Amino acid sequence: MSTVPSELPAQPGISRPERVTSIDALRGFDMFWIVGGDSVARELGDWWDTPLSKKFAEQFHHVDWEGFRFYDLIFPLFLFTVGVVLPFSLGKYQTGDQPKAAAFRRLARRVAFLFLLGLVYNNLLQFRFESLRYAGVLQRIAICYGIAALIFLLTKARTQAILLIAILLGYWALLAFVPSPESQQAADYKKETNLSGYLDRQLLPGKINENYYGYGDNEGFLSTLPAVATTLLGVLAGHWLLSDRGRWTKALGLTAAGLACLGLGTLWGQVFPVIKILWTSSYVLVAGGWSLLLLALFYTTIDVMKFRAWAFFFVVIGVNAITIYVAQHFIPFDVISQRLLGGVARLSGSFRPLVVPIGTLAIEWLLLLHLYRNKIFLRV
Repeated sequence: MSTVPSELPAQPGISRPERVTSIDALRGFDMFWIVGGDSVARELGDWWDTPLSKKFAEQFHHVDWEGFRFYDLIFPLFLFTVGVVLPFSLGKYQTGDQPKAAAFRRLARRVAFLFLLGLVYNNLLQFRFESLRYAGVLQRIAICYGIAALIFLLTKARTQAILLIAILLGYWALLAFVPSPESQQAADYKKETNLSGYLDRQLLPGKINENYYGYGDNEGFLSTLPAVATTLLGVLAGHWLLSDRGRWTKALGLTAAGLACLGLGTLWGQVFPVIKILWTSSYVLVAGGWSLLLLALFYTTIDVMKFRAWAFFFVVIGVNAITIYVAQHFIPFDVISQRLLGGVARLSGSFRPLVVPIGTLAIEWLLLLHLYRNKIFLRV
């Protein structure tokens, strides 16, 4: 996984894949909602104050347990893009152009750095280890990236597809047939007593994310396994984009795969519910279907039809996605926006709730634009 532009660096004697701008733009589109776009959307829905706008704003809240909204797509879409980039960033090692030992060293360094960054994000430097949350978004990205990258380096696309299917079926079988110790029932998908949450409480050190889930961690122990499958789905999409097929064929293939995943996930969800916190196999397919469709849309628009100007806004975010994710946790962009635009907000009448959130986004984007123009990228 890399937050740098989705291409290989030029090296003597080594050809590099053509730049796929749509991957950077899609990653930026995804991160846009994480760093403030969601707040703007919710405020906009409340400001418009119609039944339709309320439905729109609702899409920017997670479902409480079972079901799927747009906001439930954000994290799996990021893991999907992590996977899409792998054939571009590690392909030279798989082909033998570079020794795999170098790839393994690079992989270990990046996984360790990203996992440590996640712990720092969770207040590691306060040195209160008994209350530290060891799981987290960055930690899950590190693990999924590391496992998916190893699978990519050691296997071919066909084996990767088989492993993806095996993970989905294996996780389903585990939750469907192994009784939860608390309820003594198999296929227990309840929030309070499911097997995944039970294992989190027993195996995870420190504390779990009590504010979001409470009965387990939403980036917990067992649910990380199907999250690897989400990343592998992205790897397969990356293989497809790197193939020698025509661009329209690639776009149509991504679309067909997305629709197939959506259909299969919806059907499977009738017996294995779509639950983000458990990262159920049906959820992997539904989120993966939407991820494939979005990739198809971005790829068709940007890389096939060459309509690229509109995507620059998202590319600036996408090439430094981890940077802004961490920065917004430590830098009070909203406070800065309030101090700069508080008077404007006060004089804006009914638009007042929108001014500061939009200003926050603008300040974040201008910082990223500065980094982009100076070619400063956080490589993880």
